[in-house]
Amino acid sequence: MAEEVTATAMIPETFQGARDDMAGQIGVIWELIKAPLIVPLLRLSVYVCLAMTLMLFMERLYMGVVIILVKLFWKKPDKRYKWEPISEDLEIGNEAFPVVLVQIPMFNEREVYKISIGAACNLSWPSDRLVIQVLDDSTDPAVKDMVEKECQRWASKGINIRYQIRENRGGYKAGALKEGLKRDYVKHCEYVVIFDADFRPEPDYLRRAIPFLALNSEIALVQGRWRFVNSDECLLTRMQEMSLDYHFTVEQEVGSATHAFFGFNGTAGVWRIAAINEAGGWKDRTTVEDMDLAVRASLKGWKFVYLGDLQVKSELPSTFKAFRFQQHRWSCGPANLFRKMVMEIIRNKKVTLFKKVYVIYSFFFVRKIIAHMVTFFFFCVVLPLTILVPEVEVPKWGAIYIPCIITAMNSVGTPRSVHLLFYWILFENVMSLHRTKATFIGLLEAGRANEWVVTEKLGDTLKNKSNPKAPKRPLFRIGDRINLVELGFGAFLFFCGCYDFLYGKHNYFIYLFLQTLTFTIVGFGYIGTIVPGS
Repeated sequence: MAEEVTATAMIPETFQGARDDMAGQIGVIWELIKAPLIVPLLRLSVYVCLAMTLMLFMERLYMGVVIILVKLFWKKPDKRYKWEPISEDLEIGNEAFPVVLVQIPMFNEREVYKISIGAACNLSWPSDRLVIQVLDDSTDPAVKDMVEKECQRWASKGINIRYQIRENRGGYKAGALKEGLKRDYVKHCEYVVIFDADFRPEPDYLRRAIPFLALNSEIALVQGRWRFVNSDECLLTRMQEMSLDYHFTVEQEVGSATHAFFGFNGTAGVWRIAAINEAGGWKDRTTVEDMDLAVRASLKGWKFVYLGDLQVKSELPSTFKAFRFQQHRWSCGPANLFRKMVMEIIRNKKVTLFKKVYVIYSFFFVRKIIAHMVTFFFFCVVLPLTILVPEVEVPKWGAIYIPCIITAMNSVGTPRSVHLLFYWILFENVMSLHRTKATFIGLLEAGRANEWVVTEKLGDTLKNKSNPKAPKRPLFRIGDRINLVELGFGAFLFFCGCYDFLYGKHNYFIYLFLQTLTFTIVGFGYIGTIVPGS
């Protein structure tokens, strides 16, 4: 009679015993350390996250109240400051117009180099009072040749355009801008406007911006607003539009109206060259040379003006790889600059205490550091862990109500995308992982603190992707598409969600499963666009 063989019988008794004994030992160790160590640490983490959440909430509430007051009662910039159009004088002719330098920094901008050069050359400003400077740091000889020929083409039409190259990329964009200001032919320029290679200003840009500088000697910077030509390209660009529209609609507007200070956005802004020189010029000590210059100029007492209706078209990164590099630079740079400038701001005697508090606490600490950390630690780490340790409770006002209010406040910049708010929350939680990592790198000035990767711009690539002659990049490359960190966090959140579904009492598993799905989608690289490759 054949013996029935079970799966258990096939496993040696010694192995089964060792396995059961090991599980028992892990359980005993967990119970021993949970009460004296895990519970207090997790409870402390909850308190810290709740405190950061309240800080972010109060900052958003302050911004919301002020922007309402600004829209209802504040005078518009052209009423707060002197402003009148500059026109040709019958006696002195075009000399009534100040000489303006237009700087266009570039680096291997194969797809978009014609855009900004053409837009700059079409500015409605007297040609003898305009100097256009193309600062090309390209390493691709073919691209350099194309850019130079484009400059020559416009020069043949009577445009005062100069093509400048350097021997090396020292200082990256800051180095190129600094080098450009040293040229002899720009010594007579009073103002400089900067356009990145994908920016395309309207012809009347200078006529609307320059009078603020020409008629108000205390103003150093006039910043225009970005508008995005590819915001509807994919869900990734829609998410970016929502974040950036809040920045321009609320943060920049409030800073300009109440403090005459905000962070220069690096492009689509006009500077008084004397203010740049007084502030110490361009510096490459961080990857946010624009913010660095703005803070230093503000500490010298200069004022800034933001013009929300002066809009300049630009392009959002539509591939996840390009967007992630951009976000690393935008998160790491401010944290690193905060580390280097906080004491300088405190010791400064030219600005008021109120402005110091605003710059240190609101501008840097809450927006550039706390906002990233609380999003990641609270919703991707601490909250899921409290499910595994039921002794630690998170109040609903901190886990649900206040975050929902903060999210609703962020939607005011892009009303057309309010139906995407839930997707935006989930995606921002994923990106907070990278932003938090970059913030710590900046604060600690670790290995990638000064990493500068130029954001890839696609221009008309997507329009031409149907071209049969264009080589196609494979739709799936392991190295390019798989993101192990995101997949790891997705697995962790999935485990916590399953545990909450089986044993929890707050129904957090609904959020956790949706957040798991978002981490998994990003982890497998199914976000953004896939474009023709070379």
